[in-house]
Amino acid sequence: MSSDDRNQQQSLRSAQLTLPRRTVLVGIGAAAAALAAGSALFHRTRASAAPGASARPATNPASATVPTGDVPVGGGAVLGDVVVTQPTGGDFRGFSSTCTHAGCTVSDVSGGTINCPCHGSKFNLDGTVHTGPASAPLAPRNVSVQGDSVVVGRGM
Repeated sequence: MSSDDRNQQQSLRSAQLTLPRRTVLVGIGAAAAALAAGSALFHRTRASAAPGASARPATNPASATVPTGDVPVGGGAVLGDVVVTQPTGGDFRGFSSTCTHAGCTVSDVSGGTINCPCHGSKFNLDGTVHTGPASAPLAPRNVSVQGDSVVVGRGM
């Protein structure tokens, strides 16, 4: 091998980037930490995409009582873990207030729909999906009228 070939090979070797093992390991550790932090932030942001929204599923739905006069015909009311609607006069329905899309709590009943603030899902007053991204209906709850009150209980 000529001295020109040796000089050219040495030039190539010195031009190559060499990193100490410690630098590589620290870089991999930093990248893993950044990935974990980004993933945690993504899930937290997704679960609380709207102010006041709750992303906890209703694992133990509470019962609620509301005066029949507080549930308008063609409307409804959100009562913590449940939603009460009255699609037509005297027809009361109950549902979980947990949106089936991402687990947020629906915020209100207006314009003839049950509305989720997180990603814009809307449900009809019978609990079925009106507008996505939710693709499944709200979970039904037992409902009974006792005197002048509507009582919504655990799931059906």
